[in-house]
Amino acid sequence: MQTGPVQELLRELSRMTFVERTLEDVLGEITSIAQRGIPGAEAVSITLVRGDKAFTAAYSGEMALAADELQYEQGYGPCMDAGRGGVVLRVDDMATEERWPDYVSHVLAETPVRSSLSVPLPYQGATIGAINIYATQPAAFATPESLSAGLDAAEVIAVAVANADAHWRLGEQARNMRVAMDSRAVIEQAKGVLMAQRHVDAEQAFEILREASQRYNRKLRDIALGIVESTQNR
Repeated sequence: MQTGPVQELLRELSRMTFVERTLEDVLGEITSIAQRGIPGAEAVSITLVRGDKAFTAAYSGEMALAADELQYEQGYGPCMDAGRGGVVLRVDDMATEERWPDYVSHVLAETPVRSSLSVPLPYQGATIGAINIYATQPAAFATPESLSAGLDAAEVIAVAVANADAHWRLGEQARNMRVAMDSRAVIEQAKGVLMAQRHVDAEQAFEILREASQRYNRKLRDIALGIVESTQNR
C-alpha cells in the first residue's frame, strides 16, 4: 500500500473535476499537483503527441517549458522519445548525458535543469505523450520513490488527459449545438418577418435570406439577425 507523498498525489488527482473547465485549465492543475507530489520534482510538464507533432499542453515551472521547447527544436529528446516510444527515460546528470548531445548542450547553456524523468502516458494500448519532471539537482529522480511516483502519476494523468479531452470535446459540441439552435431560431424569425412584409411563403423567404447572404458576403445568421433587430427597433 502506498503512503506519504505518492498516496497524496494520487488522492489529489482522483479528486479533480472536469465539468465546465477548459482542457488547458485541467492540465495546468495536473502539473501543479504532480510538482508537489513527486519526490525531487521542481518543474513538471505534459507533452502530448498528435500525429507527428509534439507540444507542451501544460506546465508548472518555467524551466519545464524551456527544456521541452529545446527538444521540439532539435526534433528529439527524452520527453519526445518517451512519448513516442512508450519508454521511461531518466537523465541523472545533464553534464555527463551522452544520448542527446545537441539537446543536452542547449539545456546546460540555457536552463538550470540538471536531471529529468520522462514517463510515457499510456492509454488504451497506445501512448498519448509523456509527463516530464525536471530538477536543478543531479540525480533528483534516482530513488525508487521518485520512479514509482512518476509511473503511478503517469497512469492517472493519462486517464485524466483523456477524460479532460473528452469533456472538452463534448463541451465544444454542446456549444456548437447551442450556436446552431440559436442561428436556426433567428433565421425562422427573419423568415416570419419577410413572409409578413412581402407576402411570400417560407421557402421564398429563405431564398431571399440566402441571396442577401451571398450578395453581401455575410453569414446567413447575421442577415437574419439584422432583419429581426430592425423590426424590433421599429
